[in-house]
Amino acid sequence: MRCKALILQFLLVTFCVYRLVAQDTTRISLLFLGDIMQHETQINAAYNPKTGKYDYSNCFKFLKPYFQSADLTIGNLELTLGGKPYTGYPQFSAPDELVYALKDVGVDVLVTANNHSVDRRKKGLERTIRVLDSLGIPHTGTFTDTVERMNDYPLLLHRNGFRLALLNYTYGTNGIPVTKPNVVNPIDTTLIRKDLKRARELNPDAILVFMHWGNEYQNQPTKQQRQLTEFCFRHGAQLVIGAHPHVLQPMEWKKQQNKLVVYSLGNFVSGQRPRYRDGGAMIQVGLKKIVHADMSMTTIVTANYRLQWVYRTVEAKREFIVLPVSTFEQDTTGFIKDENSKLSFKTFIDDSRALLNKYNQNISEATTVPPDTVVSFAVRVTQASTSADVYAILDQLDTFPFGLNSIQKENRCTVFYTGKFTKKEQAEAYVLRIRSQWPYAEVVEVINDQLPDQP
Repeated sequence: MRCKALILQFLLVTFCVYRLVAQDTTRISLLFLGDIMQHETQINAAYNPKTGKYDYSNCFKFLKPYFQSADLTIGNLELTLGGKPYTGYPQFSAPDELVYALKDVGVDVLVTANNHSVDRRKKGLERTIRVLDSLGIPHTGTFTDTVERMNDYPLLLHRNGFRLALLNYTYGTNGIPVTKPNVVNPIDTTLIRKDLKRARELNPDAILVFMHWGNEYQNQPTKQQRQLTEFCFRHGAQLVIGAHPHVLQPMEWKKQQNKLVVYSLGNFVSGQRPRYRDGGAMIQVGLKKIVHADMSMTTIVTANYRLQWVYRTVEAKREFIVLPVSTFEQDTTGFIKDENSKLSFKTFIDDSRALLNKYNQNISEATTVPPDTVVSFAVRVTQASTSADVYAILDQLDTFPFGLNSIQKENRCTVFYTGKFTKKEQAEAYVLRIRSQWPYAEVVEVINDQLPDQP
């Protein structure tokens, strides 16, 4: 009997060890940006009188390595794409070329619920949605009507084996009424509770809430911001990201609760030049998901911020260029030419670090510069099906889509790619999971987010 008991005990221990070892671990890196704005000075600076077009490529040219270092980059679009005439404050309508440039540099997702959502009323709200849809940029916060909101909210994002639910709300719309049937998500706890319940029912790996809240130009969160954060946490949110104050506010990683809040990321890009308003921060959050049998758990494993400052050049044809502090703090090339700008740059860095070093909880600054060339791996899956067919097959295989991209060839054949894996071994393991449907699936190298030209 004692021998049998020892054998059973050994088998039980072996089984437990096997279960622990036989777990699947997946990681994702999220990068959040602050307020994306276009004041009149910026619009004028982007205009090329020779071509009659707007060009924002210089504005974001130093950011691509930072965006490529993350799996998903999410920003707050605090303006409308309402068409001409293009206008800045107080009622924003920016050229479409702005979002072309954002997409090109690597911004993946935009939230659109803010106090400027209806600056151009119904036409502006709906045109913003159409432009983002035409570019394939996922977005949330504003909707053409309640049916669209019902079908598309919360916004579900699939990347690296993660299924993320994104929600977005604003405190108001500057007193401009929302024209029916349009919807702009308001900060209303009854509505938010209902939406978070719906989000939990969708079984995401994490719920993210992007809030437009707080007092402008105040570097500390209000009591309401703190209360809303705790409310969202209690009802299932894991990350709460804030915008609107146009200056930085503290960031808190509550490790014991496995929750994180950023009260304000400040201005990602704007024409505002006063002290504290001429820049902001990007926060990069790493999530880890451990899947075991029918259970999974997502934890926050890293959280760091990166400062970025908006440089207004001094040439006759002025430009606005977003400078990552990591890249330019020790710059010896003299890119920032005039002494006043150099002083403003240093003042922004010193002010930001003084605030965040004092008040942040468990979130420090990342100062390393990402490499210009980023190599990852994707899986070429099919040349015949539509994207809907590909997603349907992936769902049947119980493999959440790792993001889906496609390239149409000259012969009108469409080649689909799934995944953005940091290691070739991860991509090869994914190929084994989908081989029953795509026996010729293969791993391909992706450089700087560019898929290969040839199938």
